[in-house]
Amino acid sequence: MTRTDPLDVPRPDARVHFGVFFQGVNHWTVWSDPASGSQIDPANFRKVAQTAERGLFDAFFLGEGLRLREVDGRIHELDVAGRPDAVTQLAALAAVTDRIGLVSTSNTTFNEPADLARRLSGLDLLSAGRAGWNVVTTDNAWTGANFRRGGYLDHADRYRRAEEFLTVARALWDGWADGWADGAVSGAADAPAWAAPDAVRRVRHQGPQFDVDLAPTLPRSPQGHPVIFQAGDSGEGRDFAARNADVIFSAHGNDFDDALGFAEDVRRRLRAAGRPEDDLRILPGTEIILGATEEEALEKKHWIRLQQVTPATALGVAGLLWGLDLSGRDADGPLPKEDPVVAENDGSFGARRVADPRAVVAEWREKAEANGWSLRETVIHLGPQRGHVGTPAGLADRFTHWVRHGAVDGFNVTPYLIPDGLDDIVNLLVPALQERGVYPDRYTGTTLREHLGLRAPLTRRAG
Repeated sequence: MTRTDPLDVPRPDARVHFGVFFQGVNHWTVWSDPASGSQIDPANFRKVAQTAERGLFDAFFLGEGLRLREVDGRIHELDVAGRPDAVTQLAALAAVTDRIGLVSTSNTTFNEPADLARRLSGLDLLSAGRAGWNVVTTDNAWTGANFRRGGYLDHADRYRRAEEFLTVARALWDGWADGWADGAVSGAADAPAWAAPDAVRRVRHQGPQFDVDLAPTLPRSPQGHPVIFQAGDSGEGRDFAARNADVIFSAHGNDFDDALGFAEDVRRRLRAAGRPEDDLRILPGTEIILGATEEEALEKKHWIRLQQVTPATALGVAGLLWGLDLSGRDADGPLPKEDPVVAENDGSFGARRVADPRAVVAEWREKAEANGWSLRETVIHLGPQRGHVGTPAGLADRFTHWVRHGAVDGFNVTPYLIPDGLDDIVNLLVPALQERGVYPDRYTGTTLREHLGLRAPLTRRAG
C-alpha cells in the first residue's frame, strides 16, 4: 500500500490542519509534574487556545465526560475533576479569541436535541461561526444512573439514537436559518410587531427516540451549522461518520500504511453514502514531541513517558488488564503472577477491559522476561502507543508526505503539558511546515467551516 514513487503525489496541494485537544480524562496529559500548570484554571484554557490561534490551528477541542470514570464502583482517582461544562467553557473562550474554532464534546445518549442544538447554536452565534460539535455516545450504566432513563444502550441502539438526535438538531438549525430569513425581524421602531407575519416556522419531528415541536428562537449562524466531528472506529461508527460528519477523529495516526488504509476505507464509505470522497476531514489524535536532534527527541520522549505512566498509572492500567486491584503492588517490580480474571462487560465498567486478557498477559510476560522489564516498563513499552517524535524538519517532511499522499488531513494534537505544551509546535514545527508550503501563513476565513475547507452543511446543499 505504501507509495514509493516520489512523483506519485495524489494531493499535491494538500495542507496540514491542526487542532488542539485539551483533555483530562486519561493519563496522557502530565498533571503531576512541577512543569505542568493547573488542569482547571480558566487562565490555562485561555493560554492554550490563544497559543493555538497564534499557530493558526483550526480548532480548540474539549473532551468531556458526564461523570468521573469508575471501575467496579470505585472512582478512578487519576482523572481530573473541576472543569465547567464544555459549551460554557468554549463560550468564555470565544470572547478572548478571534478565529480559532471551538469544538464541544457533547453526548447524544443522555442529552435532548432541542436543548443541546440551541446551546450549540448559541455558541456558534457568540463565536461568529466558529462552533463545532463532537458527537459522542455513552456505553455504560454508571453514567446512566444520573439520568431519568438510567441504564445504558446497546452499541447499535446508541448509534440509532445518535443519528436521530443529529437529524433533529439539523432540522432545528435549518428551521432557525429559514425562520430568520432576511426581513423576518422588523427594522423600524414603529412596526406593529417585532417579527414579520409568518416569519417563524415551527419545526416538528416525531420518531422512535424524540418528539419535538419547537419554534425557532435564534438567528442563523454565519457558517450555517456547527461543524460535526465524530470519532467512532467500529464499522457502525465509520458508516455514521460517512453519512453525517464533517470531520472524523481516529486512532490511526502513528503508522502511515495503517492511516492510509483507514482513510481509503472512509472514502469508500463516503462514496457509498453518496458524498464526494473529499467531503470529510480525517484528523487522528496524536502527541508531538520535538527535539533539536533525533536523540534529544527520544530522550524527551523517555522523560515524558515516565511522567505519564506513574507507578499509580501503571498499576491502574495493569489492573484493568488483569481484572484485579493491584494498588498495593510494586509498579517497579515484576508482573503479577496471578492469571487474569476474565469477566463479561455488563456495562457497569467506567473503563474498558481487554477482550482477551489471557493472550495479552501472555505476550506481556514473554516480552517483559526477554527484556528484563518491570511492570511499569512493560506498560510503557506495550501499552497504547501514540505520537510522533523527531526534529521540526523531520516531522515537517513526514507530515507533508502523509497529507499529500492522502493518509490524513492533519492531526488533533494533545499537548503533554498544560499550558505550555504547544509552544514548541507553534514556534518550531509550524514554521517548518510553512517553508514546505503545506501550512497557511494566515487565516483566510472567519468560520471553522472555512478553516477546514468544508462545503455547506449537508442539509443546506442544493439537490
